Parts: sequence; C-alpha cells; structure tokens
Amino acid sequence: MEPRKPLTLHRLRAMHAAGEKIAMLTCYDACFARVLDDAGVDVLLVGDSLGMVLQGQPSTVPVTLDEMAYHVQCVARGNRSAWVIGDLPFGSYHASLAQAVDSAARLMQAGAHMVKLEGGGWTAPIVAALVERGIPVCAHLGLTPQSVHALGGYRVQGRDDEGADTLRRHAAELGAAGAAMLVLELVPSALAAELATTLPMPVIGIGAGVGVAGQVLVLHDMLGLTPGRPPRFVRNFQQEGGAVDAAIRRYVAAVKDGSFPDESLHGY
Repeated sequence: MEPRKPLTLHRLRAMHAAGEKIAMLTCYDACFARVLDDAGVDVLLVGDSLGMVLQGQPSTVPVTLDEMAYHVQCVARGNRSAWVIGDLPFGSYHASLAQAVDSAARLMQAGAHMVKLEGGGWTAPIVAALVERGIPVCAHLGLTPQSVHALGGYRVQGRDDEGADTLRRHAAELGAAGAAMLVLELVPSALAAELATTLPMPVIGIGAGVGVAGQVLVLHDMLGLTPGRPPRFVRNFQQEGGAVDAAIRRYVAAVKDGSFPDESLHGY
C-alpha cells in the first residue's frame, strides 16, 4: 500500500466541507504514532491525558510543558502523514499572552502541527494571538479536565439553559478568534450537533454524540487497557480480537461510517 499524503489543515477543512468524518486518537510515543498513522487515523492528539494514562496521576493538572514537548517529539518522529496536535498543559498559557505564545512555540518546534488549549471566555484573546502568529489552534470546551476541580468532577456540561448558552457564546468567540478546530467533551448530543452545524470549524466530539464532524478517544480506553470502569461513551474496539492495528482500523471505520458513537450508550 502506498503511504497516504500528509494531512494538512487545508485537507482537514476539505474533509469537513465534504462531510467526511475525522478520526482522532490520543498518542504519546513513536511506536504507536506509526501504528495509528498506518491504520488511517487522521489526527494524533498528544494529550495531557498522558498524566493519567502513562504517569498514574489523579488528573492532568500535574503535567508540565517539558513533558508535553518530549512526548510531542516522540510522536512526531514516528508519524509520517497524520496531523499532530499538542496539548498546552495547565499553567502554560494562563499567566499572559507572552507565556502562551512561548509555550505554543515550544510544542510547534517539538513537531506539533497545531496546539490545543482548554476553556472559553478568557482564552479567546490567546487564540487570536496564536493564530495571528501563524500557530493553528484547537479549542476545547465542555468538560475541560484541567479545570476538573472547579467543575466539581467529571460531569456532563451544558445540560441546563445557562450552561448551554455559555457554551454557545464561548464557541462563537473562539471561532471568531480563529480557532481552526474545536473539541467538545461530555456535552449533550443535541447541543453538540447544533454547534457542529453553526460553527465554521470542525467540531470533534468525545462523549458528545454522533452529530459532529469527528470523534476522539483516549487510545488506551478504546483498546480496553485502562484499569477500572471506562466512561460509558467508550467502546472497546479490541474486544473483537486480532492485532492492535486491526482494532484501530475498526475504530477509524466506525467513525467514518457514523456507527460510533452509539447514541444509546450515553443518552445525554
């Protein structure tokens, strides 16, 4: 099989415009970067979820910028054609615009094609500053793990009218600021679908229903490797057996044909 052409922001936007679903998975090292890339995953998210998945931390808050840059470098070395997003960790963009620009530059120099930051409202000027400097940005709304203590735990966001209106406002502000992609986590499926149809950028869901432009899962969750009970929106693609790359191909196919996620599994 010939290697696919590298994914670019232009191609991702074209996929979105054509209605082709975008398949994204977290990735933290060169070995899995090659496996995911070869299996057809469109976007590799070097997430600060590595704090919980790899380091055994209770949340993503302790992850540092140095750690994120290291893992972005690892993924970039193993990847050939997927689009790579690096998470800006907690505390790396909160103090000032200058801090945010410096932190984003670190991840871009490490090999990221785009950076991701969490939250709305106060983050819109940061997004605008990064985009103005040629740094593509993925925003993240809904359940924002870096703010888990302020949110009172891992809960669905935007269920009531006030929460939904806040999400709509923040999403519109981030779009106006130039965010090129938006992740919605643990958001009611009807609200997520509404935002996906009204916003100019691709909306990627995790626990946000099927009516969005694509899906993302934590790699170890979808392979059934995470200890304990997984979130109810997660499907274990390794249950059918076979090699790891076969499970990842099943995930990509299920995202592309819309059979994942199953709306009956979360019912938000």
